[in-house]
Amino acid sequence: MTKILLLSDTHSHIDDAILKHVKWADEVWHAGDIGSLDVTDAIAKLKPLKGVHGNIDDHIIQKEFSENNRFYCEGVDVFITHIGGYPPKYNMRTRDMIRENPPKLFICGHSHILKVMMDKKLGVLHMNPGACGKHGFHQVRTMLRFVIEGDNIKDLEVIELGKR
Repeated sequence: MTKILLLSDTHSHIDDAILKHVKWADEVWHAGDIGSLDVTDAIAKLKPLKGVHGNIDDHIIQKEFSENNRFYCEGVDVFITHIGGYPPKYNMRTRDMIRENPPKLFICGHSHILKVMMDKKLGVLHMNPGACGKHGFHQVRTMLRFVIEGDNIKDLEVIELGKR
């Protein structure tokens, strides 16, 4: 069993509200627009971190985090990218990758809109945790947490961190 905290769009913001939830997790996944390595350094001091860079991230962050991250967590094939679209409207860059080799879990950020939905045609669960930073048009800062056990994704919870 692996407890996952999924966040995105920190835009250089990290605070105790986020770090409290980091402590709950076994792993933290960041779906891009990190903003500053201070964010990922603070998280990585507490828990293992996987992530991708986003469109606002500079060359320093891009050296540390790739554009795409595909890996297995227990029995779940995970694909994380920052700008990816959502079922069935994947963007041009990710559409063929997903159709040719569908992951079980497809994660992206960018929109600042929390969204969890199933692509029934491809059998892909899509998650966007919204934005937990303070920069952007979102009204409420959000993250997701869930558990992966074997090849099952379960116990999904929305975390609201209050107003931006």
